[in-house]
Amino acid sequence: MRKATSIIAIIVALVVGAGGSYAFTSYVDKKGTGIQSASEDTSGLTEVENAYQLIKDNALAKPDAQQLQDGAIQGMLETLDDPYSSFLDEESSTQLNQQLESSFEGIGAEVSMVDKQVTIVAPIKDSPAEDAGLRPNDQVLEVDGDSLQGLDLQEAVNKIRGEKGTTVTLSVKRPGVSEELKIDVTRDEIPVETVYADTKEVDGKKAGVLEITSFSESTADEFKTALDKLEQEGIEGLTIDVRGNPGGILTTVEDILKNFVPSDKPYLQIEDKNGEKQKFYTELKEKKDYPINVLIDEGSASASEILAGAMNQAGDYELIGKTTFGKGTVQQTVPLENESMLKLTLYKWLTPNGDWIHEKGIKPTVEVNQPEYFYSSPIQLDENEKLAFNDNNDKIKNLQIMLDGLGYDPSRKDGYFNEKTETAVKQFQQDNDLQGTGEVDQETADLLQTKIIEQVRDGKHDNQMDKALQELFAN
Repeated sequence: MRKATSIIAIIVALVVGAGGSYAFTSYVDKKGTGIQSASEDTSGLTEVENAYQLIKDNALAKPDAQQLQDGAIQGMLETLDDPYSSFLDEESSTQLNQQLESSFEGIGAEVSMVDKQVTIVAPIKDSPAEDAGLRPNDQVLEVDGDSLQGLDLQEAVNKIRGEKGTTVTLSVKRPGVSEELKIDVTRDEIPVETVYADTKEVDGKKAGVLEITSFSESTADEFKTALDKLEQEGIEGLTIDVRGNPGGILTTVEDILKNFVPSDKPYLQIEDKNGEKQKFYTELKEKKDYPINVLIDEGSASASEILAGAMNQAGDYELIGKTTFGKGTVQQTVPLENESMLKLTLYKWLTPNGDWIHEKGIKPTVEVNQPEYFYSSPIQLDENEKLAFNDNNDKIKNLQIMLDGLGYDPSRKDGYFNEKTETAVKQFQQDNDLQGTGEVDQETADLLQTKIIEQVRDGKHDNQMDKALQELFAN
């Protein structure tokens, strides 16, 4: 008889907070095994110890002993060429514990190291990072003018983090945008609510929508309470939305999947360095009697991808949206001295069918793009620069996309500032109590961006959500 295994602790993809945590996972099986004791193999350490003593006792720079130890650990981890293995000092470890309790301050964006570039995985819903316009796959090049080149992920995060009310300026390279962006983010308390419930009417039928913004300690309880309430209200279908969800605690995912994924297939597989696999199952006997699908996008990472893979391959539910981020490794944390921790990649995680989605992501079964203006970028102008009639550049192309998205027809979106673009700009300015010059200065550009963000958030033009709701009752 197959034995259903329960995960004790798998923690994935945290967020940048006051202590700057990041792309973090941990795995412990029921016996707490999985990592060898450091005392089992100490061969070769004499050379390291000798080097440590020589540097400590003789270096002109008078190094600090703790810094030498931390540096040695960092150096060993760097040889792995693994962005998810790292050393967390006492401060970062403390902040990590706070984040697990969903209580922290910061910018509210999960980051990872991709091709040696600090990369935004996803901003959290209603966070300063989202308000400032940060997006999945944005590469952070500088923090307050200081380059991140050559820094490891923790060092970079330490520069991004800070106290509530302070502002950090990020220099960002955005895919598809030729010019570097300067984005100011005012750090704040990050929202702790992780589940948002709603109902929609689709062709006379009631659909429930449960949005999960991250997987914290309380999320499973929040989700179950919201689901029970929706079912009491008589929903006839359900859409689970994990777009922009950077992950969280996998035991939370496990508890959520118990509601939907039957026990005949694993919802997750773990593979160790020797290729040995362990499978995890729910104990659910029967699926819900109403249709269900899942919304995903480029900002769905780690635990969100585990949920999406399980729902699709083990539960046979449709996935709507765009391909996910692609985080397919599992790390375990080990406490060290002085309240620090070592985080080491030990496993791959695989979908129910045994697929490894690392750096590939999970593809939707129904691919849907958002309106073009959802992907527009802030327009940043040099001092005294204006966009005006007869100009031609990428900033104007972006301007035209934004104008069109807001209902002001520029007649074209190729970057040439024609008369109709001028008329559209002038009308936008007049409608928003700005001087109707027909030229775009930084004030007009900033207001355009604000209006775009407001329109994205109001959900009226959410193609992916609309499609998910249609698909619920398509058959």
